[in-house]
Amino acid sequence: MLAACQPSAHASEKPVEAPAAKRIAKETPGKRVAIFAGGCFWGIEGVFSHVKGVSSAVSGYHGGSEKTASYDMVSSGSTPHAEAVRVVYDPAVVRYDQLLQIFFSVGADPTLRNRQGPDVGPQYRAALVPIGKEQRAVAAAYLAQMEASGVWSKPVVTKIEPYRAFYKAEAYHQDFMLKNPRHGYIVRWDAPKVAALKVMYPANFRETFQRN
Repeated sequence: MLAACQPSAHASEKPVEAPAAKRIAKETPGKRVAIFAGGCFWGIEGVFSHVKGVSSAVSGYHGGSEKTASYDMVSSGSTPHAEAVRVVYDPAVVRYDQLLQIFFSVGADPTLRNRQGPDVGPQYRAALVPIGKEQRAVAAAYLAQMEASGVWSKPVVTKIEPYRAFYKAEAYHQDFMLKNPRHGYIVRWDAPKVAALKVMYPANFRETFQRN
């Protein structure tokens, strides 16, 4: 098993044009929260930090207990946690279904089980953690739509996981891409995701990185 968020000789994964959601999120005014797991949290945090309407993208751990919510323990793959990102967004600017489309276009490969990019282990699984009935309905409909779309040649294995407590990761993980733009992992794996976001979703792209 590779250590957490480590540079690899593999080439960067290519972005995919995920379909626009048929089930549009019906969200009332006010800030909303959603949680996404998609491999190393540095890149997922980086992508959402460049999305208009997102006011916060925090790296952390979801799926296990507070006792095991530490980088060393989660990285070992021995806990139920996944590296995840807690996103606070304004649905008047970007809806939950649009966040899903962005996530699967440039953030995570939904056909990979217990891995993303060069990182292998259950802690790197791609998962959706909807908060509330509306997000859950939208997420379920979108996964079904993705599977039927033919966009991916392999089966979609990303699952919906019930919300449990989210534990914020250590301070040095927050805003990691902004603070470490020349880090080998960021250059190879995560900067291309943000570049793809800019090209594929210009209306949703924010040039500045939204700090936590």
